[in-house]
Amino acid sequence: MDPFEIARLQEYLRGKFGLPNLSVRGRANKDDSAEVYFGDEFIGVIFRDDEDGDVSYDFNMAILEIDLPERPAS
Repeated sequence: MDPFEIARLQEYLRGKFGLPNLSVRGRANKDDSAEVYFGDEFIGVIFRDDEDGDVSYDFNMAILEIDLPERPAS
């Protein structure tokens, strides 16, 4: 992805989620994806899909169970 495309994605995600400190950064040696950060924390990858001239983006975010809040006691 070029810098203009990355900037457009960042603007869209910041507005959609209301998170001004969310950033989208290019990946070294990769032109089909970019990394998404919340502050300094890596949260996922956006992949670009250009099928038959129709461009779409897939945001992939892994959530580890250990990062989730504890279950309330029964």
